[in-house]
Amino acid sequence: MAEVKYQPVPHDHDAFLRKASKRRGFQAAYQALAIEYSVANEMLAARTRAGLTQEVVASRMGTTKSTVSRLESAGKHAPSLTSLKKYAEAVGCNIQIKFVPQR
Repeated sequence: MAEVKYQPVPHDHDAFLRKASKRRGFQAAYQALAIEYSVANEMLAARTRAGLTQEVVASRMGTTKSTVSRLESAGKHAPSLTSLKKYAEAVGCNIQIKFVPQR
């Protein structure tokens, strides 16, 4: 199967957050999922740097595009370390996890 280069859709995340933060309850909900959003953003950034589509990542992981889509979304499904390792390998990255003392 030919490798398909990823063509990202333009998205201004800061503008999205400014607009969304005006909605009642958004800030609390967003903060409750801060770690999940951080992981999702790292995954998307890694896939974008690699220039890959979800379909190609799925093929490399031996799974489906819908599974990759679920892994890249924050909220309902937190990816396992096994899935994160497979995803990282598929996009040509290593995983680094840190435990940072609370303030």
